[in-house]
Amino acid sequence: MKKTIKKNLKIHIRTGDRVKILAGKHRNEQGTVVKVFPKAYRAIVEGMNIVLRHVKPSPERPTGVIQKQPSPIHISNLMLIDPISGGATRVGRKHNASGKLQRYAKKTGNFIQNV
Repeated sequence: MKKTIKKNLKIHIRTGDRVKILAGKHRNEQGTVVKVFPKAYRAIVEGMNIVLRHVKPSPERPTGVIQKQPSPIHISNLMLIDPISGGATRVGRKHNASGKLQRYAKKTGNFIQNV
């Protein structure tokens, strides 16, 4: 994940959000975002995109081991699930009643509470 993209891109997904996967072998499945990598524009979703990692033998593990670990998914392949309606929605930003910029679901217009 050494590739970086343009600076100052706004990411519509945050850690703890429930998301729907739009592409890949886990298409149309839902999961929770565990970690977000803003510079790489990727996120790790719990239980999705699991890959096998071969670990070399060491004094602790003389035979080596094959580990399963989640791999990041590109942000463009994730869509936020609206916590109130339960459907997938696009995300926008607008000022709430107190004047603070906050995310909202474009489908319903409801503000998305920060986790």
